[in-house]
Amino acid sequence: MNLLSQSVLRAAEGTEIPVVAPDAGAGGVFDLLWLVIALPLLGAFLLLGVAPFLKGSLKEAVDKHGHLLGTATSVASFVLSLVLFVSLLGRGEEERQIGQQLWTWFETATISVGMDLLYDPLAALFLLLITGVGSLIHVYAIGYMEHDPRRRRFFGYLNLFVAAMLTLILSANFVGLFLGWEGVGLASYLLIGFWQHKPSAAAAAKKAFVINRVGDIGLSLAIALMFATFGTTDFAAVSEVAGEADQGTLNALGLLLLLGACGKSAQVPLQAWLLDAMEGPTPVSALIHAATMVTAGVYLVVRSNFIYELTPVAQTAVVVVATVTLLWGAILGCAKDDIKKALAGSTMSQIGYMMLAAGLGPAGYPYAIFHLLTHGFFKANMFLGAGSVMHGMNDDVDMRHYGALRKAMPVTFLTFAMGYLAIIGFPGFSGFWSKDRIIETALAENLFVGLLALLGAGITAFYMTRLMLMTFFTEKRWAKDVHPHESPKVMTFPLIVLAALSVLGGVLLLGDWIKKWLEPVTGTVEHHEPPLPAIVITLIITAVVAIGVAAAWFLVGRREIPREAPQDVSFATRAARADLYGDAINDAVVVRPGASLVGGLATFDRVGVDGAVEGGSAAVGGLSSTLRRVQNGFVRSYALSLLAGALLVVLALLAVNLG
Repeated sequence: MNLLSQSVLRAAEGTEIPVVAPDAGAGGVFDLLWLVIALPLLGAFLLLGVAPFLKGSLKEAVDKHGHLLGTATSVASFVLSLVLFVSLLGRGEEERQIGQQLWTWFETATISVGMDLLYDPLAALFLLLITGVGSLIHVYAIGYMEHDPRRRRFFGYLNLFVAAMLTLILSANFVGLFLGWEGVGLASYLLIGFWQHKPSAAAAAKKAFVINRVGDIGLSLAIALMFATFGTTDFAAVSEVAGEADQGTLNALGLLLLLGACGKSAQVPLQAWLLDAMEGPTPVSALIHAATMVTAGVYLVVRSNFIYELTPVAQTAVVVVATVTLLWGAILGCAKDDIKKALAGSTMSQIGYMMLAAGLGPAGYPYAIFHLLTHGFFKANMFLGAGSVMHGMNDDVDMRHYGALRKAMPVTFLTFAMGYLAIIGFPGFSGFWSKDRIIETALAENLFVGLLALLGAGITAFYMTRLMLMTFFTEKRWAKDVHPHESPKVMTFPLIVLAALSVLGGVLLLGDWIKKWLEPVTGTVEHHEPPLPAIVITLIITAVVAIGVAAAWFLVGRREIPREAPQDVSFATRAARADLYGDAINDAVVVRPGASLVGGLATFDRVGVDGAVEGGSAAVGGLSSTLRRVQNGFVRSYALSLLAGALLVVLALLAVNLG
């Protein structure tokens, strides 16, 4: 079986659940698949593992030009990914599952796990996104990090991150996926806290690391449950036997996988790390929060479709979490004055749309990936655009200190505007095609959820228009010593490319290409018809977006914007500024109870366990002291004791005889 859809576990309501069965003998260019990971991994090894031990002029040369090596390995990986993609296009639909067995990772009497790779239509799209957008971010970082004394190390971390994400995507089993998953967690910790001399950056890195470990517990337990239930974690093998598991096991698997996805993709309730992660350099924000790390959870759910299609409980949980998150992130974006944090709230919301589509099953899987791709284009564009604005504004991130920057930074403005039009869903731009399809599918599957998704589109239009107005329009609010200027070409070139992709990304929907391309992986389904014709729904969505834009214009664009945020605001605004009290909730639900539990256990250990041990030793010591007095070393004392003992024996015998 070379095609996912050649074998079906079961059919339920017209849904086909495909089985992964890759062709391990593809040959040709596909034999180089491992190089996609190896190239950036080699860059990371040279920049982080070899360069620190070099001496003299050689070390100076590597420190000075190491960023070029890091960028070259990422670009080479992209070129190879592009060649692989074109080669996959040239194969028949039944030959688009490529497997590559590298070596046996570990093996026991009952379990064997291989370092195996799987290249299929889903992995092909992710490889292009990760290496393509990742390479543009590397190029941008050459200019952005030009004066940083640790630039070589930074590019080593970028390479490590890309290599880990590629491992996650290309693995043919959940254990290999987990290896990449943890690698991404390590690299994100290093990148978010790269400027660790700032206490806020160090704290943000630690927060992201700890919260992600909570999600990782879910994924690791899911993998352990797969081993216990199926004896394997290979995608192909699990998909073949998943239908034989009982419903409780399937529900547990789906919910545990969702917990893992919530951590990486910053979905409620594990969302609190995302906005703080903006403390890292701006290229990090673009890499982690647009094209790689936050998309890992969406990939996990879509890749695990053969499990979710068998557990409506877990599918419903995905939809609920996603719907709450898309609104949560949108609300946060409305109240943030930090341009990067406003975009981070937007990321949380847009990932919520992707997770929503993934939770809707085969009808939504293609649109989850479609929006993931378009979001990677326009959000990377806007994050890098925000970095360009910061570059021209002396690293100031407060939008209240901006205004009227469109003339001072024309390239940044025009490219950022393309991303803005894409994310709000302006007709013709990439986000219009991808997000509208998600809302349309949601309305068809569940009217209430669809209406909430529609509301999220309106809020998105509001906060993104607010950001545009405060940054590029309205009156000038610059500090006296600030002189805005356009960024160098090494930074604006990636902006131009990403802006073009933000406009043209919708071509993936022509002829339902992306739906047909992913069908071997995600299966097919006869989904419900929406309550209204598609053109009517599109007009309604566009009208809601227009209302959001108009509201921002009347509430922000026509009013004077103070340089300092007003403190006399409504409860809703205070709550949004405080991230809807996400940290307070975590503190009340997890941190304080956890601290109390640990404190109680420490007290029990100190008073109970240590008390019992120390009390026993004290009792033995006291008894020893008492007995020591009897052993005084005088013969007369021993003779007296012997006489007394003999007398007691005689008296006892007399008592027995007389009795």
